Amino acid sequence: MRVVIVTESFPPDVNGVAHCALQTARHLVDRGHAPLVVAPATAAATGPDAEAPCPVVRVPSLPLPGYPQVRVALPSRRVAAALTEHRADLVHLAGPFVLGVRGMAAAARLGIPAVAVYQTDLAGYARTYMGAGEAAAWRRLRSVHRAADLTLAPSTAALRDLEAHGVPRVGLWPRGVDTVRFHPAHRDEALRRELAPASELIVGYVGRLAPEKQVELLTGVHGLPGVRVVVVGDGPSRAHLAGALPDAVFLGRRTGGELARIFASLDVFAHTGPFETFCQTVQEAMASGVPVVAPAAGGPLDLVAHGRTGLLVPPRDTAAVREAVRTLAADPARRAAYGAAGRAAVEGRTWAAVGDRLLGHYDDVLAARRTAVAA
Repeated sequence: MRVVIVTESFPPDVNGVAHCALQTARHLVDRGHAPLVVAPATAAATGPDAEAPCPVVRVPSLPLPGYPQVRVALPSRRVAAALTEHRADLVHLAGPFVLGVRGMAAAARLGIPAVAVYQTDLAGYARTYMGAGEAAAWRRLRSVHRAADLTLAPSTAALRDLEAHGVPRVGLWPRGVDTVRFHPAHRDEALRRELAPASELIVGYVGRLAPEKQVELLTGVHGLPGVRVVVVGDGPSRAHLAGALPDAVFLGRRTGGELARIFASLDVFAHTGPFETFCQTVQEAMASGVPVVAPAAGGPLDLVAHGRTGLLVPPRDTAAVREAVRTLAADPARRAAYGAAGRAAVEGRTWAAVGDRLLGHYDDVLAARRTAVAA
């Protein structure tokens, strides 16, 4: 199968869309298919795409004002040319919003089936950054996804949102996790002594430091005696958060084995953002054997079994986050039980297993298109 993955982001970017697009390309290659990636050019991607398992076509882009880590693709004929030259059987649109819209239009003109993967709660972002604009964001999303042969949602909450806003032909496709890289065995006592020299309980956050992530909810946790907050990631909110959490350890962006070692060395993982369509970092914490505190909204509802693998709390509630961490801090046996149950819950969610589910969705779309043409 010849597949063109049109993605709004791709490594070296570090975010959920980029990571999922990379894993999709890898799985297609592993299963003997021929993928091609089309992605925005980034300041760091000036040479060959070292991580990519397949050819990558880079489209000219500009940094998003106020958030330079996000690039927006400029109009380009490269998208349609890539679909034609690759002789695509199917187009995979990862988080389509700007570049993906052009990919969808090109696929429609060329008569190529398209699968759109919903990954970003743009309506929630509009509410966070502009205080309004949710209706306009949903109109944009609806127009894009209605044109797809199939839209795949990463969680049941996201699927319900799409259906409630009039998006047809929606299916469920969750995300995988590398259960070898993220593993309790990577717990590092030397690292723990470095992060918490007074043997404090280590509560960690991993992710973008941006307004929609609401990391400031950790201010309550930051004040708990015997607790050390560790923040991994970067973004436009870093300076603000450093002021709000003056005693926290800010490690910046970490990846690969180093990130896995940090995850496994935490005592509690706390996620704060209420707009997650999936929340990969929660799944990585669970694979690392770490109990989770997360908002009872969006993707975490599918991932965290309240009272078994972690604790779900009301979104945007600083006191609730603080109380959940306080509860786990006081009960080492509960932390150990939640961590073990979390690891067991994700052991079957490998990228290979999830990738095969995606291939099943591809087969269904191609079969439906062949039936429609024959009719």
